[in-house]
Amino acid sequence: MSVLQTLQERSNTTCELCKATEDLKQYTLPPSLNESVDNSLLVCKTCLDQIEGNSEMDSNHWRCLNDSMWNEHIAVQIMVWRMLQRLRHEGWPKDLLDMMYLDDEALTLARATGEHEDEANKIIHRDVNGVILEVGDSVVLIKDLKVKGSSMVAKQGTAVRNIRLDTENAEYIEGKVDGQQIVIITKYVKKT
Repeated sequence: MSVLQTLQERSNTTCELCKATEDLKQYTLPPSLNESVDNSLLVCKTCLDQIEGNSEMDSNHWRCLNDSMWNEHIAVQIMVWRMLQRLRHEGWPKDLLDMMYLDDEALTLARATGEHEDEANKIIHRDVNGVILEVGDSVVLIKDLKVKGSSMVAKQGTAVRNIRLDTENAEYIEGKVDGQQIVIITKYVKKT
């Protein structure tokens, strides 16, 4: 059975956040590289558009988190925590966050995208043109780069897909070049 089918079965074909029943899609929690039932949830288009920033946040829509925060599946709990963090300045989400419990492993995963950080404290990765880089983006090298600790040279124009971001340094990203995982400085890449 596919991940989507399993999610539909576990959620009774409803959005796991707001219980909507139409236009449902699988959403894999960033920064996950592989989709699985453990790191995915079923969401409606309204939730997905607001999660991904494609539409303005409607805090009244997210009052549904009062119920979905008690979901037994960790992926749903993590997404609820992240959305409550985004809305925490509204007032009511702070009360829900105070009631919510995530074990250490789930909390670490929930914090991986920096939802809990104030905008001023967030680490933002930018390419050579100042474009913001996100987990999973594809970039192209803008110059030949010697890879430290090996004889390999990553050539200009090489595409690096599905990048990861260094959570502590805005200048570093990680990606695979010729099958080898390397750290790349952001000023040497351009987002595609």
